[in-house]
Amino acid sequence: MLIAAQIIMVLTLVLMVWGKTPLYSTAVIGSALAALVAGIPIISSDEEATTIRTLIGDGLNPVIADMAGVLVFIGIMEAVGFLDVLVKAIIRLGNRFGGGPGVASSGGIAAGLIGAFTGFTQPAITAVVTGPASTKLGVSPSKSAGVHAHAGHLGNFAGFTHPTLLAVIATAGIKFGWINVIGLATALTIFGVSFLRMRGDLKGKEISGEERDEVMKQFAPEEGEPSVWLALLPFVLLVIGFALGYPVFAVGFVVSVIVMALGRYNPLKGEEEMLKSVQRVAVPLIATVGFLFMSGVIGEIGIVPLMAGLFEPLLTSMPILTLVLVSAVAGLLTQSNSASAAIILPFLTLVMAQDGINPLAAAAAAAGPTAVMQYFLTGGPVAALATAIPVIPGSDLKTANRFQRPSILAGLGFVGALAIVLGFF
Repeated sequence: MLIAAQIIMVLTLVLMVWGKTPLYSTAVIGSALAALVAGIPIISSDEEATTIRTLIGDGLNPVIADMAGVLVFIGIMEAVGFLDVLVKAIIRLGNRFGGGPGVASSGGIAAGLIGAFTGFTQPAITAVVTGPASTKLGVSPSKSAGVHAHAGHLGNFAGFTHPTLLAVIATAGIKFGWINVIGLATALTIFGVSFLRMRGDLKGKEISGEERDEVMKQFAPEEGEPSVWLALLPFVLLVIGFALGYPVFAVGFVVSVIVMALGRYNPLKGEEEMLKSVQRVAVPLIATVGFLFMSGVIGEIGIVPLMAGLFEPLLTSMPILTLVLVSAVAGLLTQSNSASAAIILPFLTLVMAQDGINPLAAAAAAAGPTAVMQYFLTGGPVAALATAIPVIPGSDLKTANRFQRPSILAGLGFVGALAIVLGFF
């Protein structure tokens, strides 16, 4: 029966990677069928027995509560207007340090930060304004579109809501914190390489200060708008709370109350906005539970030991490098950070079973390369480059994607090397 269950599980993984069936439904239904065929009961009177019920329960990882705490916080930040203040400040800073390339890069970074906290990384949110602004400042439209679409790297790998990252965090047994810092550093490496390449293109073509000032008027602070430092304070408090090890949900909730006080916002409306923001947890919640359920079934039906035997030489000699390569290939072939979970999680489970593995290194090796390489072939099939192109006149998808590729490879090299170095500690 185990062989039949393993065949069903392999077919489930193939369907997920193929991408022609509903991703999360396929993961849950295929895993449940494999578990039933393997003889795992739905429920049992034996409290110690492994059942489908306990495997689903294991998918309700505490990281989901952390995610809800972050969404509560970002909901009130949006309502009070602090988030908009910070986005415009980032764009002004980008212009100060880099003109057109700085505006394009900061627009992408701002979109990525919004995605990191809201679970919806959409470069067009800022590209509709910062894209045309950057082209007026001399940047090629296609290159501006390419840079804006780097937002996905930041939102997926440095964020708090992507199902694959959440499943990796839970499987590796780590918490939010350093993994997000690694994700941010990887994304900024990609943005930085593209920024430098754009700056090189503009040498000797800089526009006048008056023209730049005219373009940047739309990002100037408005009368009565909160100061940047006041809007930044809640983020600082949130990070301090994380660093001190307090529960993320509690920190997010407490800082949200502080945001209401700072913004003099109606508490009743504030609570409504906080709860409305938590609705964004629906897709990540279902996806994370489904992926972790699938991972549990894979472990119970003997696929992990089978794979361990096949890949034993590589896993024994270079486990982190193996995970980096598997993750990169998964992202490249599936072009989906979510679909890649079907490949990554079994390998991460194998790596974590090795002695002396640094959980943070393993998590970075599993989550990072796929978050980077999913955009390599086409710029991302969903909510990425294809959505930035229409809002930046004159841009072309193929040209923009070709511009992205060297920067993407730089990001892959950065996170791969960092994961391997961390693996020695």
